[in-house]
Amino acid sequence: MHTLKIQLKQNMALAFFAVLVSALHPAMAESDKQIQERVLKAREMAHQQHTEHEGHVKPISESEEFRGVFYGFLPCNDCNGIKTTLSLKQKNNYLLVTQPARESSREYYEKGKYSWNDKNHTVVLTPRKESTKRQYHIENEGTLIQLNSDGERITGDRADDYILRRSDTVKSREVHIH
Repeated sequence: MHTLKIQLKQNMALAFFAVLVSALHPAMAESDKQIQERVLKAREMAHQQHTEHEGHVKPISESEEFRGVFYGFLPCNDCNGIKTTLSLKQKNNYLLVTQPARESSREYYEKGKYSWNDKNHTVVLTPRKESTKRQYHIENEGTLIQLNSDGERITGDRADDYILRRSDTVKSREVHIH
């Protein structure tokens, strides 16, 4: 009986200590910003580890490194603009989603393959269904500039409006998101 009392006192003391510690250190959830910073640090660490072992890894083509999602609001002759999302995926597949800025406007989807032209610094989209090929000039790793049907830059007053930017380079996502 005496050992039972001692064990009960020890358990009570342990429970009291646990309550006391939890009262002094309330649980705090991480904010979104803290989580994002932690994820960014983890990505940087992974990237650093990757760069230290680059000699062991087979080289990746530039087109595979260039994958990503690009957003933009392109000019339109008969509407206020076209919300555009271009997703360059693995195995040179792409998905292009466009939506004219009109009342109750629906989205249009186009799937196909893309090819990479190092010489001209262009990405050429070839749709699965019969349609015209689209071409984009690669300005830098985060910017694509839509070209006309002849593969040349669009000229005129709105020439600077034919730009798509990669999602990880854009601070705000006011444009079309999928």
